[in-house]
Amino acid sequence: MTTVYDIPADMLIRQMAEELKKNPQIQPPGWAAFAKTGVHKEMPPENEDWWYVRTAAVFRRIYTDGPVGIQRMRSAYGGKRDRGSAPNRFKRGSGSIVRKIFQQLEAAGYVAHGSSGRTVTPAGRSFLDNVANGLKPEAAKAAPGLAKY
Repeated sequence: MTTVYDIPADMLIRQMAEELKKNPQIQPPGWAAFAKTGVHKEMPPENEDWWYVRTAAVFRRIYTDGPVGIQRMRSAYGGKRDRGSAPNRFKRGSGSIVRKIFQQLEAAGYVAHGSSGRTVTPAGRSFLDNVANGLKPEAAKAAPGLAKY
């Protein structure tokens, strides 16, 4: 069976975002339309569905890197902050966004909170692997070397 590791990340995240839109537990909070994703950003995201895309990306990172915590995810989604004439400095991404995404994935039953961080539950693993398996023919067209898997 095809897993998350066999499908290119951009294809998988795009499809997962579409699937997560159908889940009633995964909804952007009211403030999401106005929030920046970190202090290193100047404007909020332009994509209207950015919450679902970020949720899918975080979910994939939990699957591949787990167990992970909020600080590690903040570092993954951070960037360089423009400080004017002073040199740029790395700043972590928004903790509120990551925390809310973790809480929504836990409410949906896809992620569990343990002593060492969040891990993917069997239901979450099944969801991700089913999405990856559905993308297998499309990924084979995009990358012919993948067809042997």
